[in-house]
Formats: sequence, structure tokens, C-alpha cells
Amino acid sequence: GDIAVMTADQPPDAGTEAVLAADDISLGYGGVAVVHGVSLRVHSGAALGVAGESGSGKSTLAKALVGDLIPIRGSVTVHGRAWQDVRRKDPDRRRVQMIFQDPYSALNPRMTARQAVAETLHVVCGVPRRDAGQRAAGILARVGLSGAAIEARPHRLSGGQRQRVSIARALACEPDVLIADEPTSSLDVSIQAQILDLLIDLRVERGLALVLVTHDLAVIKHMTDTCLVMQDGIVVEEGPTEQILDRPQHDYTRTLVAAHHGLPGPPAEQGRSADHGLSADQGRSADPGRSAEHGLSAEHGPTGQ
Repeated sequence: GDIAVMTADQPPDAGTEAVLAADDISLGYGGVAVVHGVSLRVHSGAALGVAGESGSGKSTLAKALVGDLIPIRGSVTVHGRAWQDVRRKDPDRRRVQMIFQDPYSALNPRMTARQAVAETLHVVCGVPRRDAGQRAAGILARVGLSGAAIEARPHRLSGGQRQRVSIARALACEPDVLIADEPTSSLDVSIQAQILDLLIDLRVERGLALVLVTHDLAVIKHMTDTCLVMQDGIVVEEGPTEQILDRPQHDYTRTLVAAHHGLPGPPAEQGRSADHGLSADQGRSADPGRSAEHGLSAEHGPTGQ
């Protein structure tokens, strides 16, 4: 089906163009399809959840939505333009940005937080280098990083701080859509709610559309207006989030909901600080148990580099 996602208070007119749309797309690798016949439409300010277990195809769908995977069939369009028609240096490439699951591997280990955001501003957004550093500091402040933290390299930052840097990079070119692929799954439970609150605040402030890809139905319920549920590369159920999670129709959705024990609420709700924890994790040390291979990971720059 074709799912139209909108905010509850400002539904788009019937003829309003979607910011991001997928029309009957099938996706795969080496010509073998792993996602089949997905359609969706996302409007400004809306939040769509994509739910499913590991292997359901949701991360493959996210890659297609951000333009990193061209469909075998069908098309993904941003403001009416198919991704395959948008060249790498085209400004439309900046309209959709990804927040990655593992913030450590998404950052260059040799760059400080400020340098990472400034590089994105210069290379992707075209901001002169002389201005990029100051602008980077402003963006980092908005996502809750300031002082010594912005001059630190990734290994000196906590997991929550690294994810804030990733969010700042995604925001650098003022996108219309953020695709967040399991944005809190690698974080301590005590930090997860703070990052989710930050994404909610940014969505409201900037009128951003948000596509949230996660296995966690509590996060879907807390964050989204509408959701679709994927199993084995197929959308098995879609509609308003409250309806889908409170009155699931498909057996697979019922199983997911039952496994979440009634969806008690977003993670670490009781641990939130009064200011939504925008700087509560700044004092945390880098994860002591992180394995060595993370330091070898290639940098995943924002779309458009």
C-alpha cells in the first residue's frame, strides 16, 4: 500500500508534494531482491517509523531512502526527483541525511568534533573554510555539545556525545529529512532517551521529516505518527502508529507487540534531566570495552560527499 505520513495538527493537502516518496520499490544486491514492493510518502514535519526484526529489510530500505541504493524496480524521489537523476554534487543530495547506528564508525578518528562538522559544512554544504569552524560550534551547541567536548576526538567522547556529533553533521546542510537507522541501539540505556528527545525537539524546531528505523516498538510509539512493519522484506502492516501498536491486525505485528510487554514507554524515562539531558552525558568517558576494529572503520560522511 501507499502510506502517507503527516503530522496530526497540520495534515497536508491532498495535492501536496511529499518531501520523500517511494513508489513500489524492490531492493536487492547482485540482482537478488530482498525488499519487495514498498511504497510510502513522507511530508514535512512528519515522523515515520519502520519497525521489524533484524533481517526484515528495514536498513536496506533506509539505504534506498537516503539515495545510497538504487531500486531494482520502482523509484525513490526527493521533492519529486528520482535519486538516480540527482548527481552527487547536486544540492538536492543534501535534502536527505542519515544518522548512523554506530556513531564511532561514522566519525573520522583523526578529527575533533568541531573539525568533523566544519569539514561537512565546507565539503558538502559549500561553506567557506574561514566560516565553517564558527558555524560548526553553533550547530554542536544546539545538539548539546560545547566547551572542551567540541575540541575532542571521537575516542575521548562518550557514546552519547559521539551520536550528538553525528546528528550535528547530518544537520549541517539544513536537510528536509533525517533518516535515523537504530540511532540509540549502541548507547547506554541512560542516554537513549536524551538522544530521542533531541530528535523530537529538532523535528519540531526545523519542520524536519523523520524516518526512524528501529526494532524497538517503544521508541516507535514515543517518536512517530505513522509506522510500517516489515517482515522478510515485505510491509505486512502500515498505518497510524497508535492504531498499529494498540490494535495490530497481522500475526507478525501481534508477535512483536507481545514481545515488548505492552510498550512501557521510551527507554530511561525516569532518568531524564529537566533540560532533556542535552549535556548530561558530557562527562562520560569513552566506552572502555570497545573493540579494536572500531578504530579501523572507514568514515561514513553525510550524503553528498
